[in-house]
Amino acid sequence: MVDRDPPPTWRAAEESRLPQDPAQRDYLCDYAALMEAVPYPSFLVDHRWDVALTNSAFDKLFQSVRPHPTALPDDNFLRFVLFHPDAAAVLEDHEPSWCVPLLAQFTAALAAAPEDEGLVSIRQEVARDPFMEAAYRYGVPHWLSTHGADAAERDGAVRTVRHWDPRWGHVRCRLVAESSRMLDGMGLTRITMILSMPQGAATGPVPGGEAAPLHQGPRLRAVPSLDQ
Repeated sequence: MVDRDPPPTWRAAEESRLPQDPAQRDYLCDYAALMEAVPYPSFLVDHRWDVALTNSAFDKLFQSVRPHPTALPDDNFLRFVLFHPDAAAVLEDHEPSWCVPLLAQFTAALAAAPEDEGLVSIRQEVARDPFMEAAYRYGVPHWLSTHGADAAERDGAVRTVRHWDPRWGHVRCRLVAESSRMLDGMGLTRITMILSMPQGAATGPVPGGEAAPLHQGPRLRAVPSLDQ
């Protein structure tokens, strides 16, 4: 008989954001093990882009990101893309390839749920940032008219990120969004960032050793933490 790995843990302050149904919680524990087996950065988000679960590859991709009160990549991915000063160091072509498409997705989410407090809060943050407000008001309509509404879908977009291994540099990143019956019932979507290795890149460890990930193994995450 194979021993079951210990389930991931979460902070007590996050209890209100996690499923109350024991079956859903148990499913997420098993789903965490599934995500950890994937070599690509992968994370679960809800309709507000609040992050519920990440794997170690995701943490490694963003391991150089400095602490921030509201915009850490494993707290709220949309806020990270829009407001974290380190986002552009990991996400290449930050404004046209990441900010504007995610703002287009946000526009659709807010239109579908205009009373949602979490989405309204993000809208208020956007309004306080002149650059992001201009992108929201003018950049998004222009981008949609050029690329079409389908371009704002989470699934299938191809973008570029800076790999954690300096020998890789900038790499192609395909975003794959998927769900399941259980995840859909919890309002969650899994996004996996398929990173393509450059031709001829070595696969051994980085000379001098590679940086340790922010955590070992999967964990459930929710609600931005002010002390990180």
